[in-house]
Amino acid sequence: MSKIVIIGAGKTGRGFLARLLKDNEIVFIDKNKDLIDMMKKEGKIDIDFFGNKKPHISVSFSAAYTWDDIDAKVFGDADVILVSVGGTNLSDVGSQLKKYINADAKIIVCENASSPAKKLGDAIGMEGIEIAESTVFCTTIEKEKGSIAINSEWYPYLQFDKDAFKGECPQIDGLKPVENFGGFLDRKLYTYNSASCIIAYLGALKGYAVYSDAANDEEILALLDKNYEIINKCICKEYGYEENDQKEFALLSRDKFTDTTLVDTVVRNAREPQRKITFTERIVAPMLLEEKYGMDSSVLEKTLAAALLYTPEEETEWNKILAEKGYFAVLTDICGLDEHSDIFKRVLKMAEEKNIL
Repeated sequence: MSKIVIIGAGKTGRGFLARLLKDNEIVFIDKNKDLIDMMKKEGKIDIDFFGNKKPHISVSFSAAYTWDDIDAKVFGDADVILVSVGGTNLSDVGSQLKKYINADAKIIVCENASSPAKKLGDAIGMEGIEIAESTVFCTTIEKEKGSIAINSEWYPYLQFDKDAFKGECPQIDGLKPVENFGGFLDRKLYTYNSASCIIAYLGALKGYAVYSDAANDEEILALLDKNYEIINKCICKEYGYEENDQKEFALLSRDKFTDTTLVDTVVRNAREPQRKITFTERIVAPMLLEEKYGMDSSVLEKTLAAALLYTPEEETEWNKILAEKGYFAVLTDICGLDEHSDIFKRVLKMAEEKNIL
């Protein structure tokens, strides 16, 4: 059994991390006194899974503190510290941590923000401190207001950057060390985020509002599966992942997006197209990877064309960009596509003719 300190007792901290690591000694720290008092009163966290895919479980923990009443010894024998707070709170957590930890502490940041390990490390300001980034794929929601209970998706791992630790990585079931984490983030972008765009923009084109309804549309699902098969092969070629491992990774993505018990909207997943169609992002980058390996990139071409046609009133910035630039300049200036390329010509034609599906 390992000792794990979880900083941040929010939905991810108590609903995913604590559940994932429930067979260990768990200590929580959170700045919210009301939440910590509630956790102390309950003494356990009740977790149910969307669609009852797994049985109900109760997760126990050994202690819960605020920063004001923390036992300074809590970090001394911790095998790993997991930081699960919003990106804007990382600096505050770092300023607190530097009061208690030694330079040999092992920290994993469980937050899908931009450069969270660097932000936390800068705030700690300790020479040689080792902080790994991770990716959180698990969706969690509070069961009801005023309760610490959680409804959660089933996801079996927390993948983290193995190379961030110079010495031995934490060897704890549920924590999955990943080499070449930069490549892993590309893998996530090309598998999860790309699939999300396929569903969102093609779903919007077909008039769907509920995300899972779009994902389960027969035509969209067929295109999604077609692209999974193609991008899986390209990812394995580009980054050297095992074929079966990538298939499992993609299947977890598919299961998440088609799960009708996960409440989500097309609008939330389609918002800010201008951010999602850039050269290094989730539509164009995997599309060009497919072209690089001589594969069929038609699904992502359709997705990009559908993004160009996504013009709800609330997308004021995007609509302004479209009005000022037009499809041609958006594809060259924002997407970074070569106007002489076949991909450019096909996408432009679909958008101008409004003929995608």
